[in-house]
Amino acid sequence: MTGWDISPVGVQATLTTTGEAGGDLDRAATTLLNDLMSASSSAGTVVPGGQFSGPLVGPMAPGRSRVPTGPVAAALAQYLSERQKKLAFMARRTAESVQGAAEATRAYVHGDLETAAEAQRNALKPPKIDMPGTGGKNSGGA
Repeated sequence: MTGWDISPVGVQATLTTTGEAGGDLDRAATTLLNDLMSASSSAGTVVPGGQFSGPLVGPMAPGRSRVPTGPVAAALAQYLSERQKKLAFMARRTAESVQGAAEATRAYVHGDLETAAEAQRNALKPPKIDMPGTGGKNSGGA
């Protein structure tokens, strides 16, 4: 890796910008979850309130009362379930990439090119995501 020519100041500026964008991604995911919960609770059901006796479906905020939900809430819950892994992967990938770039740059500055190369290789690996309800099975990729 003797061909490396890294500007630590440039890397720091890029990592700062990327970290800020990662925070924006986190806030967007939180907003998405809140909006889906609100839409779910506002969507209504297809049966009169007193006649519902089936299972309750749909994303719910902690502390909110569970009320019967209809097909829109069920569809939103399925949408969120399928996107949850991708959102978690993006967040983890961003964090690990930023960390790897910082470690590689730190090693480069100290003249340890092998450690820099190893940090770079590790940062390129897909992150392992443990999703709730998967029994602890890791899954990477999106």
